[in-house]
Amino acid sequence: MTVATDRPRQSRNIALLIDADNASPATLDAALTILGDLGTVNVRRVYGNWSKPALKGWSALVHRHALEPQQQFDLTKGKNATDMKMTIDAMDLLYGGHVDGFGLMTSDSDFMPLAIRIRQNGTPVYGFGTARTPEAFREACTRFIDLDAMVEAEEEEAPGNPVARPAEKPVVDDELVKLLGDAWKASKRDEQGYASLSEVGQRAANRSSFDARSYGFSRLSELVQSLPNFATEKRASGVFVKRVR
Repeated sequence: MTVATDRPRQSRNIALLIDADNASPATLDAALTILGDLGTVNVRRVYGNWSKPALKGWSALVHRHALEPQQQFDLTKGKNATDMKMTIDAMDLLYGGHVDGFGLMTSDSDFMPLAIRIRQNGTPVYGFGTARTPEAFREACTRFIDLDAMVEAEEEEAPGNPVARPAEKPVVDDELVKLLGDAWKASKRDEQGYASLSEVGQRAANRSSFDARSYGFSRLSELVQSLPNFATEKRASGVFVKRVR
């Protein structure tokens, strides 16, 4: 039950499971667009107690985005059964063998074991949350995207925005620079010291779930080009990178 990577991307079946209590409806479009990396999002389920006024925003999107609402009553005050239901459904989908990738839209660290189990199956899982999402869940995912930061950057850069201005992208911290530097050092380099950015990115992905979009960039090459620590060079075979400091 592994991802059919030899199949065309558009034919791969992707499942998006949404924890409505811990996700914003304003970021759904961004999540669906990003999941196009993996394939077509045919399974779209949103979980919550629909008697809560707080979920009104999600209710409005059910028909527009063909979401399948999953009702979960709060069995105990301060607790809900959403986490367990989402986990059960994810495992059913995983063992059914018809899903090639998952999107988990939540900022709840309780889903860390689920993300780990999905990845152990060789199936990619993209996490979608906010800056307050615990590191445990972030790192359990194949990729984690801070949707709030991404949507905010897109709105500020929109041409039709009367107050549009250059967006202030989240700071790329020293830890990420070190991660990319270590990945470059471990990659095959030519006589000039350049390594394929594709290989560097793959090695970095084995250690971290970071995604360039969380830093306001559409792809890794743009993020690396913004860093004074690296030099990039475009070639016919792709983008190459070298650490310069």
